Amino acid sequence: MPLWTLFGLLEGKQTTSWPLAEGKDGQAGVLGMPRYHPDRCGEGCEACAEICPTEAITMRSGTGEGGRLAIDYGRCVVCQLCTEACPTEAMTPSADWAFGVNRRDDLVWRPHPEPVKAAQATARRSFRRSLHIRHVDSGSCNGCESELQALNNPFYNLHRLGIFFTASPRFADLLLVTGSVTYAMREPLRATYEAMPEPRWVVAVGTCAVSGGIAEGGYACGHGLEGVVPVDVYLPGCPPNPAAIIEALLMFLERAPQRVCGGRIVD
Repeated sequence: MPLWTLFGLLEGKQTTSWPLAEGKDGQAGVLGMPRYHPDRCGEGCEACAEICPTEAITMRSGTGEGGRLAIDYGRCVVCQLCTEACPTEAMTPSADWAFGVNRRDDLVWRPHPEPVKAAQATARRSFRRSLHIRHVDSGSCNGCESELQALNNPFYNLHRLGIFFTASPRFADLLLVTGSVTYAMREPLRATYEAMPEPRWVVAVGTCAVSGGIAEGGYACGHGLEGVVPVDVYLPGCPPNPAAIIEALLMFLERAPQRVCGGRIVD
């Protein structure tokens, strides 16, 4: 018997029971999206907005209920610079990594977000037990790809959830896009989308795909998937971790609720 086979038998089952049952999600201690506390925002301070590399944080013209900051988590690369620069802890670190949403607007911070409505029965439910994904890298740094690879390791074992990656768009139900969608990749991306049978859907994984990320508006790309193909699920992060990707996919399949609304987790 090969030594690696013996080692595997001695180690036993390593796959987590999460998210089907209580268990570890593998993200203990991982920093997520910074939290905004408008009541702590200092008058005249613009430190976090000045240091934000993607303009995820900008200054409002007036204060009002929402405070002095306008925050778009769809642009956030989770660099934590705002939490380090803020002198009053208006922006603080958090473990809020699960930010998958069905509507782009739900990534924009609002003082009083509406409760997330329960999902209505849609065609997606027919794919609950067998979803096939075609992944397209549209100009990524490979950070998102590294997290995607982890989905098929023994710990997460994505296949147990009935979710599979396929090499051909003709067998795919969902197009998963990473990267900032460079101009050179727009036509191949559209061709992949058109080759998929209907019904077909798209998920933007990573801040680059959601909004363009750090390269937004540069010489090589625009604003992510905006205006290229229709998007059904937005998952920002740089990169989003494997657990966040799994939760977003289950939310798409209506096997899990959307937990983010108005730029915050609203469990």
